[in-house]
Amino acid sequence: MAIATFTSTSHAGASRGSSKGFMHRAFSSLVTARERQARRYVNGYLLSLDDATLAAYGYDRAELERQGSASSVF
Repeated sequence: MAIATFTSTSHAGASRGSSKGFMHRAFSSLVTARERQARRYVNGYLLSLDDATLAAYGYDRAELERQGSASSVF
């Protein structure tokens, strides 16, 4: 018994490909924005720690301040 496999090279579904690309870009943009928001929130907490604790965890206060912070999650 033989199993045949076929590969379609038709462009019949080409219109669907552009919407898939749009959805992928929209989702990627959403994820990127949420990552930045989470990073600002975490930086806000880290900036509330003293310098000795930050140094023990490997953070630099000046770098955290440069990256920005947020006091609350929206």
